[in-house]
Amino acid sequence: MNRQAQAAVLFLLGAALLHAGFTDLYLRYVKAGLQPLLLLSGAVLIAAALATVWYEWRGRPKTDDAAGHGHDEGVDHGDGDGHVHREPRVSWLLVLPLLALILVAPPALGSYSAMRTGTALQQPYGYDKLPAAGPLHLTVVDYATRAVYDHGRSLKGRRLDVTGFVALDGAGHPYLVRMALNCCAADAQPVKIALTGKIPPVLQPDKWLEVTGTYTARRTKDPVNNGPIPYLQVTEAKPVPVPKDPYDESWNK
Repeated sequence: MNRQAQAAVLFLLGAALLHAGFTDLYLRYVKAGLQPLLLLSGAVLIAAALATVWYEWRGRPKTDDAAGHGHDEGVDHGDGDGHVHREPRVSWLLVLPLLALILVAPPALGSYSAMRTGTALQQPYGYDKLPAAGPLHLTVVDYATRAVYDHGRSLKGRRLDVTGFVALDGAGHPYLVRMALNCCAADAQPVKIALTGKIPPVLQPDKWLEVTGTYTARRTKDPVNNGPIPYLQVTEAKPVPVPKDPYDESWNK
């Protein structure tokens, strides 16, 4: 590609990053804390594209012909025998992924990935203090770590509200899952809670539920990696919309 084409691709890439960063689209790719860096990267790419066009225009020499009109001497793309070679048009296919980034929002990772990957539950360095009274609104990661590694000491006798998407194993056993992030969607791993109690009779994978229940000491092991999976005793479950940020970033805080 020539300089103008390179600048166009840089500009489109920068615009795509800014579009993703100023909307919720970026949450499908990276964690929320990386939004400033994403916006900065987009701005730098656009600035580089504009600078490329400016320096290319300024560095192009011009000569006057007999009629007083200027023409570009330009860069000779020939091979010395008078033949001019054009850049292959197939290189413009590089623009297609950028258009896809702008026009098509990919779905967040769901039950298919979750049930083929072992639980990523990790023992935390500590636990945030919970309210002394009232129902507890916990993430999947928070409930799972407290249930497994704190043996439910801070959860016993409390009403618990947990939100996640539904996943079913090969035997039809239901799980409440969130995909946890370190940095971006490429490294997302599932954290799972097995459900027992008053489970809705019909569950569809990838549907989001807000589950109300209580702690139970019952556990099972993930068949993929033998990681611990705690149970939640369900008393009520209701469907909810997909959250703005479908990933859980609390596991590495």
